[in-house]
Parts: sequence; C-alpha cells; structure tokens
Amino acid sequence: MTLKLVVVGGGSSYTPEIIEGIIRRYDSFPVTDIVLVDVEAGKEKLEIIGRLALRMIEKSNKAIHLTWTLNRRQALENADFVSTQIRVGGLEARSKDERIPLSHGFIGQETNGAGGIFKAFRTIPVLLELAKDVHDICPNAWIINFTNPAGIVTEALLKHSPHKKVIGVCNIPFNMRHSTAEILNVKPDEVSIEFIGMNHFVFGSKVLVNGEDRTNEVLEKVTHDLDYSPANIVNLGWTKTFIEATGLLPNPYHQYYFQTADVLKKDLKAFKENGTRAEVVQDLEGSLFEIYKNPSLYEKPKELEERGGAFYSDVACSLMDSIYNNKQDIQTVNTWNHGAIPDLPEDAVIEVNCIITKNGPKPIAVGHLPLSVKGHIYQMKAFEELVIQASITGNYNDAYTAMVMNPLLADEKRSKDVLDELLEAHQAYLPQFNSRGI
Repeated sequence: MTLKLVVVGGGSSYTPEIIEGIIRRYDSFPVTDIVLVDVEAGKEKLEIIGRLALRMIEKSNKAIHLTWTLNRRQALENADFVSTQIRVGGLEARSKDERIPLSHGFIGQETNGAGGIFKAFRTIPVLLELAKDVHDICPNAWIINFTNPAGIVTEALLKHSPHKKVIGVCNIPFNMRHSTAEILNVKPDEVSIEFIGMNHFVFGSKVLVNGEDRTNEVLEKVTHDLDYSPANIVNLGWTKTFIEATGLLPNPYHQYYFQTADVLKKDLKAFKENGTRAEVVQDLEGSLFEIYKNPSLYEKPKELEERGGAFYSDVACSLMDSIYNNKQDIQTVNTWNHGAIPDLPEDAVIEVNCIITKNGPKPIAVGHLPLSVKGHIYQMKAFEELVIQASITGNYNDAYTAMVMNPLLADEKRSKDVLDELLEAHQAYLPQFNSRGI
C-alpha cells in the first residue's frame, strides 16, 4: 500500500521542516512517496532542497521514496495529500508588496493591507488551476494549503474550484498556544485556546489548561510579558485597557489593525535603515541555501526558525497524520464555518478549532462574535470576499473596492494610487487584469 505526498512549492526553504515532520511521524503516518514540485524559476532551489531531503531520509533509515520534478500533473498521479507553499513572483514580488505601500505612507506587509491583497491576486488564479488538476488527477487527495494569505486562499478554493477537500493551516494558533504555555509554565499539549475569527484576524476567547479555565490569568499577563509573535513581527505589547475592554487574547497580526500608527512608524524606520522585510528574508534565504548545500547536513538547521513562517510545516504534518488515522483530535484550521460562528455565512472560511476526522475537519461551535470585535470581523470578512472576487474577475472596480474596504488603506484617493502602482509593478503575474486592458 502506498501513501503519497506531493509538495507544491518544493523548492521552498520551509520544505526541510515538512521532511522532518514526515520522518518523525513515520510510525503513525507511513508515507511511502514524496514528490517535490516547483516551477522553472525555482529549479536550482528545488535541486538543493531535493538533495538535502534525500540525505535526511537516508539518515532516518525510513522507507520513503523521494523525487522532484517540474511536471506538476505527472507528480499528482495517485497523490493522497497535496501541500501548497507557493510564492508567485518570488521574494522580488514580496519586496514590491512591501516597498510600494510604504512609499505611499501605508503599512507594507506580505499578508495584510495592500501587500496581502496583491499576494492574493497573484496566488488565487494559480492555485485554482492546481485545484482543478487535483480534482481531475487525484480527486481523493486532500489539499493542505499554507500559502498566504491562507484564509482568503482557502476560501477561494473551496468556493470557486471543483475540489472541496481543501484545508488551510497557519502557524499563529500554534505560536499562541506554545507561548501561552511558556508563560504559564506548563506543557503546550496541556493548553487549549478557543479561537474565534479568521486567519490573521483570530482572537483567543478562552484559555484552558488541562480543562481549567485560566483565561483571566493569561489576559492579565499579556500586557507585560507574553510574546507570541513570529520572527517577522516585532511585538509592541498591549495596553491593559485594550485587553480588559475586549476581554480577548489578540494575535500578533492584530498589531497592524489596532496599533497602526506605531507599526507604520516602526516599519518606515526599518525600511529606511535595513530595507523591507523581503530584503532581509532574501539575505536569510541566501544563507539558508548555502547551509542546505552542505553535503554533511542531514537535518533541518536551527537557522530556519528565523523565518516568520517557521512551524507551518509541522502544523500541516500533524493535520495529515490526524486525517490519515481518523484521530478525531482537536486542531485549529481554516475551513467552512458550518454554523460554528452563527453571525457569519455557512460557507465563510474561518479559523477555528475542529475535530479532525478521516472525512476532514468538523468545526466546534464557538457561538456569537463578541460585541467588542464583531464590527471588525464583519468588515474583514466582507473585505476578504471582495479580494477573492477581484482575483477571479480581474475587474478594476472590484480591486479598488477591496483596497478601500481594507482598514489599513481606507482612503479613496490614495488607495487608487497604490492600486495602480501595484498593478503596474506586478503586471507579469496578473493575467486576469491584463486581459481586460487594465
């Protein structure tokens, strides 16, 4: 019996983490075949990652057959799981997503604001094509998406592709649980956080430790010594007033929306001194791939944790393991709402705790949105829907409305300036807009 995993975006610097996760879970999740897939522009990195992955598997002495290819359709044959970790346009495109908004006085970030919008514009059409291929070639396979903006991309695939076996994952809930465990001096697997909201805009509404409610203790500590920010977000801390007023545990990305002026000031300073985060990552990636080339390296290097998306892959591996074994454990994923939050549409994609079964995630009801953040979540969900619509239609007005609806832009004149400049900068990766003469 075979168990095949296809990694789309196999030349990513995160791939060694996937390989490590598969090796570590081999006894319960006995993958027999792994195929790494990438595009022509990523061929050199794919070769480096492929050779490192082979060394890791060789050292593990596990019976895993690994190959890599640029032929995606061929790779998908007989796949059971397909993970997606692509970056359309590479880090050069990310740099434009950050640099152009900052030049107009807006936050420049790869998954939020104008940068996140354009990452979605470039990504959604490509992954819709992938989902169609999966549906045609390996219809029983699960797509595990951790391509950002993960929630928006997952909703686009579930609503607009023929393939419905799609789940989105993110490392933020993982980080929040582990950091909360650290501050409470308990083990991460003893901590359970009830999440409510959507990807990169999710709140913790309740914190339990071995079933005991310790929410108030965590909320009291979060104002001075809880830091669950990934490497790409500098924690600015939270005021006691904000935490007490909302009664919720924010995630690191909420800084962009509730501390906008301070974040923008920090980012502009960093931009002037060190360039964009994308340029920092380019240097880090260069160093990582030099490390990956070392023929004596047989494991994921510690330096990978300096990447902001570290642990995405581990979350994905845990999810696949649970689906394969019908574990019915609880994990936080991006999936259909199906009434878990009655204030949002049934077919909205939310980030929520789910029971993971062989048939996919079953959302656990969390009830109505807290009044303190209900308006924000309504706006963000409407914004996400506009981004998806514009990604598919290539309609300029749809794109403009998405920009104006985003809280980090929300300026009817300056949003148009940013939109026009980004459309021009990313023209090569936006055929849906270009075909309409925009």
